[in-house]
Order: sequence, then structure tokens, then C-alpha cells
Amino acid sequence: MRALSSRFLPSVALLGLALSFASPSALASRQITDQLGRQVTIPNQVDRVVVLQHQTLNLLVQLDATKDIVGVLNNWQKQLGSGYVRLAPELAKTPEVGDLTSVNLESVVALHPQVVFVTNYAPQEMIDQISQAGIAVVAISLRDDPKGEEHKMNPVLPDEDKAYSEGLRKGIALIGEVVNHQKQAQELIDYTFSERQLAAGRLKDIPPEQRIRTYMANPDLTTYGSGKYTGLMMSHAGAMNVAAATVKGFKQVAMEQVIAWDPQVIFVQDRYPEVVGQINSDPQWQSIDAVKNHRVYLMPEYAKAWGYPMPEALAIGELWMAKKLYPQKFADIDMQKQADAYYQRFYRTDFKPAADAARAGK
Repeated sequence: MRALSSRFLPSVALLGLALSFASPSALASRQITDQLGRQVTIPNQVDRVVVLQHQTLNLLVQLDATKDIVGVLNNWQKQLGSGYVRLAPELAKTPEVGDLTSVNLESVVALHPQVVFVTNYAPQEMIDQISQAGIAVVAISLRDDPKGEEHKMNPVLPDEDKAYSEGLRKGIALIGEVVNHQKQAQELIDYTFSERQLAAGRLKDIPPEQRIRTYMANPDLTTYGSGKYTGLMMSHAGAMNVAAATVKGFKQVAMEQVIAWDPQVIFVQDRYPEVVGQINSDPQWQSIDAVKNHRVYLMPEYAKAWGYPMPEALAIGELWMAKKLYPQKFADIDMQKQADAYYQRFYRTDFKPAADAARAGK
């Protein structure tokens, strides 16, 4: 990816300015506040966006705004999983013009977008580059951050549950507002937080000391501790994240530490299926309770145990996790039906588990 020279930036800025006057609709504008607290002026009608954050990309697909996406981040398939293209086949042919922390400005300008979505920790110089080209930049965090934490990947949050719940609501509403899909955004918010109550109602009587010790295994011994949605997902599913007390955010840990934690259950995100085989075959893992009792689970694509929250994770992912942890409490729950209901409504298709996810169990 080639960065633009400073000599080229004024020309790009002029081009961006010219593009802003290219159609009558561009003359009418409105102002929104993004999740960094920035006031951003955007056209009244937005139908051309570049998306350099995979969480926002997933949300736009769920809001039925895929047709408005003209550019995406380079590694969207790795971030969203290899099977995601089934949900939005158009993305396979969409130009890739940057990533979470850098941008190919020439390629972006050539797509004539009205808005570029970026993550909250995108470098300021990246935001400035795009803005100086005359293109609106909207930052999404899916968190309701205290002052000073907005730009951080690993924030300090006094109330993590509130920060991510309110941040997800506001983030979905903001994205819907930008692309003029407010109705779809509100439907997604309402459905997500209504469905989330099912697992909570059945787990409320489990005391903290009886919660199952759980570990989220990523490649290269990386995991999630406090300050990320992943730990909240475990908590809402009735688990105790063994890394929460000593790990802040997303970090690599030592094998000795995992052995000392001795988790009863290990979860692996669907985008890292190779990790399951590595754990089950590596001699270092064999003394761990979860491995001895065959409780290493590959998660389905909707159970997105990411650092940032996704609506499907709250609506059905936490329920799936709770069912794996406490099968007797959820014996009547058919996860295929739960997933189909969500997918039909927001992805406009049925849920089809990947072969590895099917082997790991519904």
C-alpha cells in the first residue's frame, strides 16, 4: 500500500472539493457526531461509503446497506471469517483500499465516496489525510467511553457492561443515521437487546464462585482480559474469564499462566479453527481441565467473541455460549432455530454452520 506524498495532497484536496460539488444532492448537508466526539458534516443522502473497519462492515450488511459500500479494508475476509462472503457476495468484488490503521488515499479518492468509516484507534494522520481530500470521516468505537479513552484499543472502563451496551446502541444508530437506514438500525437494536434477556434470565441464580472457569484461545497464546467485550460475553453466558484479573485488553500470555489458570472450558473463535487442533494435539495443553474433558469448543460465526461487541453476539452468541457451559439449563433451546431467526431477519438468509463449527456442536 503506497502512502501519498505531501506534494500530492493539495491536488487531492482540490479533487475532493470538486467532487463535493458534483451533484445537487451534495449541496445539502447535515452534521453528525461520531464516536470520538467529532462533529462531522456529511451529505443529506449518503450512498457511497468506504469502510476501513470490519465491525462497521458487518453492521452495514445487517442494515441492508451493502449496495452503498464502494470500498473495504484489505483483510476483511480474515477479520470476518472465510465464510462471511456468503452473506454479502458483492464484497468479493469490492476494491480494497486500506486497513484499520492506514489508507491508500489515491484509491479511496478514485471511488468518489461521501463518507469513510474508520475505527476509533485510527491514527490522527490517517483521519487528517482523508479529511484533507474533502471526504467526511466517521469513527466508530461501539463503546461509550469516558473522556480520554476514546482513541484507545484497550481502554480503562469504570463500567464495562454499560460502556459496551450503550456504545453498541449508539454505534448502530450512528451508522444507520449516516447511510439513512435509521429504521433498520432501530430494529436491530431492539431485537438484539430483547433477545439477550433469554440467557440472563436462566443464569441469574448462579453465584460467582460456581461460574465455570473459561479461557478464550487465540493464535500465538493471545487472549482477552478485562476492558474488552469478550469478557462481558463470558460473564453474560455464566462464565468466569480466567484472564480478566491479570490481563488488560488483548495480549499474549505465557503457557505457564494458562496451565496455572486451568480453565474448565476453552473457546476458540470461528476465524481461528486451526487453534482447536493445535490445543488438542500439543502436549503442553494436555494437563488442562478443558482438554482432558474434551471441552474445547470452536464457536459458530455468530458468536463473535471479539474485543468489540456485535449485535449477533449479544442476541444469540451469548446464548450459544451459555448452552455449551450449562447444557441442562438450555436443553429446550435449538440454536439452529435461534440462528435462523436472526439471520433471516438481518442477513436475509438462513444460518449455515461451517463444517468445523458443526463438528464442534450446535
